Amino acid sequence: MTIKPRISVALITIVLLCGNWSNAQFRTEKDLLGEKQIPADAYYGVQTARALENFQVSGVPTKFYPDYVRAYAMVKLAAARANTDVGRMSKEKLAAIEKACQAVIDGKYHEHFLVDLYQGGAGTSANMNANEVLANIALEMSGHKKGEYHVIEPHDDLNMGQSTNDVYPTTLHVAMLLHNDKVVKEAKALSAAFHKKGDQFAKILKMGRTEGQDAVPMTLGQEFHAFGNQIESAIEGLIKSEAYLYEENMGATAIGTGITASPGYAEKCAQHLAQITGKPMVLSKDLVAATSSMQGFVMYSAALKNLAVTLSKISSDLIFLATGPRTGVFEINLPALQPGSSIMPGKVNPVMPELMNEICFKAIGNDVTVTIASQDGLLQLNAYEPVVAVAIMETQGLFYKAMPLFRTQCIEGITANEKVLQAYIERSVGIVTALNPVLGYDKTTELAKEALETNKGILQLIREKKLLTEQQIKELLDPAKLTSPTGPTGTTVPQQKPKTEPKKSKTPS
Repeated sequence: MTIKPRISVALITIVLLCGNWSNAQFRTEKDLLGEKQIPADAYYGVQTARALENFQVSGVPTKFYPDYVRAYAMVKLAAARANTDVGRMSKEKLAAIEKACQAVIDGKYHEHFLVDLYQGGAGTSANMNANEVLANIALEMSGHKKGEYHVIEPHDDLNMGQSTNDVYPTTLHVAMLLHNDKVVKEAKALSAAFHKKGDQFAKILKMGRTEGQDAVPMTLGQEFHAFGNQIESAIEGLIKSEAYLYEENMGATAIGTGITASPGYAEKCAQHLAQITGKPMVLSKDLVAATSSMQGFVMYSAALKNLAVTLSKISSDLIFLATGPRTGVFEINLPALQPGSSIMPGKVNPVMPELMNEICFKAIGNDVTVTIASQDGLLQLNAYEPVVAVAIMETQGLFYKAMPLFRTQCIEGITANEKVLQAYIERSVGIVTALNPVLGYDKTTELAKEALETNKGILQLIREKKLLTEQQIKELLDPAKLTSPTGPTGTTVPQQKPKTEPKKSKTPS
């Protein structure tokens, strides 16, 4: 009987990636669980290899977010410099590690950060992936071979005075800050686009609506400026929430007591990290609290949710205003980007506001994930930080990629249907509110009742009854007067004579 050798799927995959079986070259590395064959040209090591076997879940590795990879290099660079400052690391090793970290910060070697974003172990695999890759880059740049860890070792050197429990959350804070710069930049550009439309539509009168019903007049420009200002308020929330991400816990090590870290290391590391990132990073005042709490993530995620709620409300408003073209509101035109139906000829859908809504729904759901994961971590460490990382970085990525599309493919191309807007003004009963200061409440109430009963417009009735001249109507409908806080009080209107003379008061005899 022939005995067939059993070969692991992971080993077969490695061999296929490396080429012909006979030409495949490996190096042997070992850890707590024993020895393992690693492709000779791989910059990662044994712990990364085990993670690649264990956590093939989402197919989204660390390298998917370049700023996340850069954040690891920034944190490791700050740690190495701090350890040198306190006399624990030699200047020779620092020089090698600095070169490796700078290369990664510059965008090189990112393809070797391979661990799936979803992982057990509270981020240990992601931290060790960074340690191993940076150690092997440093070795190679120093004229040594990958795996010669007696020269530069992933644990003893790249993880010196550290733990995943301080490296991982700090790295996430840095990555999220870098991503937030992109989110804020695109949100500002989107807000500016709405304000530009607001200026363009400044003199176009329309009816405002409350609870879906006709309210009082406004300009289309006011509506679009309001959209821009809502986004600006959300931006302010994002910027303020950064303060919670500035706090980091490098030097806390396992649970916040600082075991294995040298005196003065934590303070030095915070200083170097601030200099490297360009952000005002500070050491948390309570490292035990910082290591077990997820407050920074919760607060920042809430600001992202606020942006999502804001953009979703705006997107839904645009969809409503563009409904039609024949049987809807049809006050504005959205750019026609693609045919809207596989069966209905001529149909064009509001695809960009719909896309933005989908992203906002996902962002709101991600915030729920952050909330649940943050409240459920036990005691001195929250093991669910990886799913928090996935949720927040996914939301950030979706926003800074979708907002420029929403701006260029939708907002910048919006046009107004001025004839439709004017027709609504002419027929709306809501215009009567603006006439209160001129005609009085009783008269305007009669007009509103008659308009509803006869299906006539308020202005039509005013013309029929000759209550105002055309010049007076024109003045009343001046957008600058009609939509100002003081209303149309500057219009000259002749006083209407009462139908009956008032009764004379009786004098006492």
